[in-house]
Amino acid sequence: MINEQPRQPVTVLGLGLMGTALADAFRRAGHPTTVWTRSDRPGPDGTTRAATAAEAVAASPLVVACVLDYRAVEEVLAGGLTGKAVVNLTTGTPEQARAMAPQVVDRGAEYLDGGIMANPAAIGSPSASILYSGSADAFQANERTLAALGASKYLGADPGSAALHDAALLGIMYSAVAGFLQAVALVGREEVSAVEFTPLAQEMLAATASFLPSMAAQVDSGEFTSSEARLDMQLSAVEHLVHAGRVRGVDTTILEHVKSLMAGAIAAGHAASDFGAVIDLLRKPRPLAGG
Repeated sequence: MINEQPRQPVTVLGLGLMGTALADAFRRAGHPTTVWTRSDRPGPDGTTRAATAAEAVAASPLVVACVLDYRAVEEVLAGGLTGKAVVNLTTGTPEQARAMAPQVVDRGAEYLDGGIMANPAAIGSPSASILYSGSADAFQANERTLAALGASKYLGADPGSAALHDAALLGIMYSAVAGFLQAVALVGREEVSAVEFTPLAQEMLAATASFLPSMAAQVDSGEFTSSEARLDMQLSAVEHLVHAGRVRGVDTTILEHVKSLMAGAIAAGHAASDFGAVIDLLRKPRPLAGG
């Protein structure tokens, strides 16, 4: 009979919806899990509730924080950290992550920052993706344990890289969802239900995703020559989309912004270029209308 190696103990600080999901995933994977939160909220069944944050940190070599903000992280990690690996899965900015890392390292611990690309219900499943950056040693030493949460992606030693990618990917998600809802509002004016429309939207999103690699190559090379989809021709199409929305009384803000970007790129000499040429405008801040 083969004896299994004991699973690494883990501490989870924070028991909001996401923190609770993280703790439960570790527990289900067989890791002795200590939890702590400021409120009286109980931890998942099978976890150990610590009386204080310091007690929780002392209980495990791997400490995972998922609290309100980075100020709260500083507060819950105020005790001893020597020899610990700290994984901060609190939502924040790259700048906050880069400022937090030396604070943790100076107290004898290794630091990983992370971005959770999943909702709480998906944590612990293969569909959950979590981005990590920071200490390579900490990631390698704890990769098997962190796998209990979902698919792990290590993005390098810069502690801010995970937060940067998190912001970029969530930007894609919110932009796509807003575009979908604008489309639903449009077709809904002519009695097409959202459920009826959704399969077509899914096909369009899949087709859109298929040409991202070629657009990325254009962006990196700076060559936007188009043989079949000139930007000035695409602008004409977008103007028709804006018109369709206006005459049906739906909001066209999203499309108006796209139209503005395209017009700006054309004015900069990209009439014969592909859509990727608008990247030059997106790389510069522009004031909001009326702002």
